[in-house]
Amino acid sequence: MFQTKRHVSKLGHNSALSAFTKWRRVGSLVPVLVSGAALTAVSGPTYAASLCVNASASSGCMATIGAAVAAASSGDTVNVAPGTYKESVTIGKPLSLIGADATKVTIDATGLGVGIYVDGNDNKALTGVFISGFTVQNANFEGILVTGASGITISGNIVQKNNQGLVTAAAGATCPNIPAYDSSEGEDCGEGIHLNGVTHSVIANNTSQNNSGGILISDDDGATHDNVITGNVVMNNLAACGITLASHPPATLTGSSAPLGVYNNSIIGNTITGNGANGTGAGAGIFASVPGAAAYSNAVINNILTGNGLPGVTMHSHTPGQTLTGNIVIGNTISGDAADTEDAATPGTAGINVFGVSSIAGTIIAQNTISQEAFDVVVNGPGAVNVQRNTLTAGTGVANLTTGAVNADGNWWGCNDNPTFPISGFAGCSGTSGAVSVSVWAAGAIVK
Repeated sequence: MFQTKRHVSKLGHNSALSAFTKWRRVGSLVPVLVSGAALTAVSGPTYAASLCVNASASSGCMATIGAAVAAASSGDTVNVAPGTYKESVTIGKPLSLIGADATKVTIDATGLGVGIYVDGNDNKALTGVFISGFTVQNANFEGILVTGASGITISGNIVQKNNQGLVTAAAGATCPNIPAYDSSEGEDCGEGIHLNGVTHSVIANNTSQNNSGGILISDDDGATHDNVITGNVVMNNLAACGITLASHPPATLTGSSAPLGVYNNSIIGNTITGNGANGTGAGAGIFASVPGAAAYSNAVINNILTGNGLPGVTMHSHTPGQTLTGNIVIGNTISGDAADTEDAATPGTAGINVFGVSSIAGTIIAQNTISQEAFDVVVNGPGAVNVQRNTLTAGTGVANLTTGAVNADGNWWGCNDNPTFPISGFAGCSGTSGAVSVSVWAAGAIVK
């Protein structure tokens, strides 16, 4: 038996009738009794239960997390004691799953698909799941996967060493038995944390390390929008980006023939370092993969992005007919990241690269501090881009590789006498290349 504490009102039937007897004015004052059906609805609240899990199944607790989750009702809390639990946990109802301490409670999914799966695909309109206090490791695919849900909170976990199902051979990398709703890309069978067809959810204050990629936001199962990724430490995920917002081809189960969109998501206040070794991943990436893909109106704000294998913030649109517009990059600290490659190649190492075959109009890059790069900001694509109020210290602060409009007014160009005209090598200034509009103050006049 497991221990629950489900409290119900002690208000008795007769006293309830008395309590809910009232006067109502209907032409004249007449006494009205609440009906029995109405009384059932208001006779007293039913509170959530607390279920407990420990490895020895002592004190009325269960021995596995999965058994407690299965026994729980909507709104219940499952509390998990320190220990290692060798299982995969699937959640299909609103509940709170809370470990005693992320450093002391481990879900070891060795040989299993996913460490924790919040399954909104098979449980429609799933919402209200809270997960905190676990180390989740060694899954074949994701550490924590959420599909088709909303209002999910994943906070205060350590997610590490997942993507164990990858098979690399001469013919390429494969992910045997990966579910149809899941993503498989290159060296990536599963990220640390993955939101797929998820809205209005929060990933906060987790550590995601030594997975293929750190945190993936994609639209395989449905549009993924209005999520917040904040306060996480994302590091040493060597086969993909630290944090990725990617519009993919839809999974068969959606019935859609066109990508469903990744938009209005916010990446705020994360530390993202050492991801995507040897050009396999950016610090934060916003990508449109196929014609019709849409990754737009997302925000990357106040993050620290250092030492990643592509530029600190990287945006790609590789074909016509994609949407990569209106993304903003504001207030980040970016340093020591690598060059971009292939069709989106930058001339050297870069802090931010915005590359689009389709329009990149409406991109705003502002108030960032970028250092230890050959190029601070590289822009390559049609549409107007604003690069303003940044601290730029590279030899080339802003490079425009096409004829699209780049407005670079009001940046600090690393000069001793700021502001002054940003010519490479002049008075320690960072410079520009290509068609970049720059306004500077000189002898009381604005000079273009």
